[in-house]
Amino acid sequence: MQMNQISPARKILSSIVAGAALLLLSGCEYTLTNLTPPTLPENPSSIYTLQLRADSRATAVVPGSVDARIVIDGRDFPMTPSAIGDGIFEIEYQLPAGRTELAYYYVVQYTVEVSGRRTEREAFTELQRTSIVSRNVLSMIANRGPVGSRISVVGRGFSQQDVIYVEGNPARTVYESPNAIAFFVPALEANRNYRVALGGGGGTTTIGTFRVDPSGAQVSPTFLAMTTGQRQTLTFSLPSPAPTGGVLLDVTTDVPDSVIMPEVIVPQGQSVITVNVQGGRPGQGALYLRGYGAGEITIPVTVTAP
Repeated sequence: MQMNQISPARKILSSIVAGAALLLLSGCEYTLTNLTPPTLPENPSSIYTLQLRADSRATAVVPGSVDARIVIDGRDFPMTPSAIGDGIFEIEYQLPAGRTELAYYYVVQYTVEVSGRRTEREAFTELQRTSIVSRNVLSMIANRGPVGSRISVVGRGFSQQDVIYVEGNPARTVYESPNAIAFFVPALEANRNYRVALGGGGGTTTIGTFRVDPSGAQVSPTFLAMTTGQRQTLTFSLPSPAPTGGVLLDVTTDVPDSVIMPEVIVPQGQSVITVNVQGGRPGQGALYLRGYGAGEITIPVTVTAP
């Protein structure tokens, strides 16, 4: 019986193909994303959660071989899988006394298998930095006002991830600086006090209470009848000039495909704002201005085909 021999040329070609496959996989199986924000609010225990997301892009990674670690000040610490989701790793790190900044990078070690051959691989991030800030909410610049008013909160340690909550509900929040943040008073029932709190990566901080005062408004015209593509003006009038920061009018509709209009903000010092409303798809419904008059002003809307 005669056996077919594999030629030396074919052996060399097979080795080249396998080597090229391993080269292409090297360092390309994972995308590493730092989930730790650039600033963290100070806490009394000085323990901070650092998180990493490792996204796999290849099926050649051997299951169970992934080992995520973090290097802080030249020291290597293991990370554990997070309950938040697959591919997320975290560590609870206690910052030494007197430190206000962390410099670190992540390393993920894993094994790939190609054509029955296993190879150890490693992926790592660039140097990351996170600062610890002392969050201190001093006060709101006002503790009462009508719906839509922009209210600033002063203090220190604010970040762009912070959200103001009014009676547990998120309000539209505007980050101004590390020392100032603002929110627009949501459409809530007037003549009542509401709890205001600041929420962020470091938990929730109570700010105080805010009283929503009643306010009137007029809208002209009182109804809209348009064809698709047609534009009409809609004028909103307040009884008094808008305070510092302006007034955000909470205008919604039950026919969003039929009405095209911009956000409505009355500039500070003014009491009237006019916006253009454009007809979209044919439909019939209404615009609703919440928080004014008896609680809601309704503007019927009809859009027909041209």
